[in-house]
Amino acid sequence: MNKEFTIVIEQDEDGIYVASVPELEGCHTQAENLDILKERITEAIELYLEVESDFINEIPLEFVGIQKVKVAV
Repeated sequence: MNKEFTIVIEQDEDGIYVASVPELEGCHTQAENLDILKERITEAIELYLEVESDFINEIPLEFVGIQKVKVAV
């Protein structure tokens, strides 16, 4: 069985890529390039689901999207 998850990728001030999975609380990883990041986040998801095996049968929140909001600072 395959499940599809949304990945949010950001880059920090040191150029490190950080990936997180909004549907899986606390599931995230980092890497110096996008190819390694994809491998690591895939492994992180697999490990998360292995530990939280009951979660596979539950319907996670559906990711809707990301928006930017401007605020005065």
